[in-house]
Amino acid sequence: MTVENTDGLRLRARFRALYHGASPAAVRFRYGIIVIDLAIIAFFIAAPLMRRHGLTFYLIDYGVAAFLGLDLLARAVAHGDPKAWLKKPIVWVDLFVLATLLFPGWLFNFGFLRVLRLWTLIHSEFFWRTVGRRYDDTRVEQITRAASSLLTFVFVITGFVYSSFAGRHQGIAGYVDALYFTVTSLTTTGYGDVTLPGVWGKLLSMAVMLGGVSLFIGLIQSILRPHKVTFPCPCCGLRRHDPDAVHCKACGQVLNIPNDD
Repeated sequence: MTVENTDGLRLRARFRALYHGASPAAVRFRYGIIVIDLAIIAFFIAAPLMRRHGLTFYLIDYGVAAFLGLDLLARAVAHGDPKAWLKKPIVWVDLFVLATLLFPGWLFNFGFLRVLRLWTLIHSEFFWRTVGRRYDDTRVEQITRAASSLLTFVFVITGFVYSSFAGRHQGIAGYVDALYFTVTSLTTTGYGDVTLPGVWGKLLSMAVMLGGVSLFIGLIQSILRPHKVTFPCPCCGLRRHDPDAVHCKACGQVLNIPNDD
């Protein structure tokens, strides 16, 4: 084995330990990555308002791109199989976000899709192995995932409305107007003081109503739905059971669900 191969294996082992390990150093490392990720998401949400600052905005933009690029590269090395890693939809979302950061002048109109980083973060095992490891595969995880999907939807639609209609339609004068339109449409309140013009505006409004209501109902269901635990049945594979279940309701197999009580 050559020196290059040995160094490559050591680097992969190091990244794997940091991204997937359970040592205190690995957990601290992942907490640091998540804190930076949340700061980046805040930047994405505020980006439409910050772009007017010119040089400062682009410096932050390329700094975020550098961090995200290095993070994606490290995750690919830690995974060990780049082809399998690239098959994950979440990875492609992150790669598109990276493209909008590297080419902000050309892809700024798609910049609102950067907020999808919130969705990819909350739906990643990386997050739940770190911040949410106590709540992994619990009701808290289900509620958090549903809430993040709704929040991501709100800010993606807000960004799209802002980039497409602000300055072109008198009802949308700024980012807050776009957010106001999104929330009133999503909740089907429909005050009528801010509306989008033309056929495309009506179609977008209907899409916001249907998509937003669906996600909101999903959030309510995850809150009100009876609590289930994740425990694959060794016989039929059913994953969701009542916390005190003794037998699988699908096949009758005796279960031994771990319980802290």
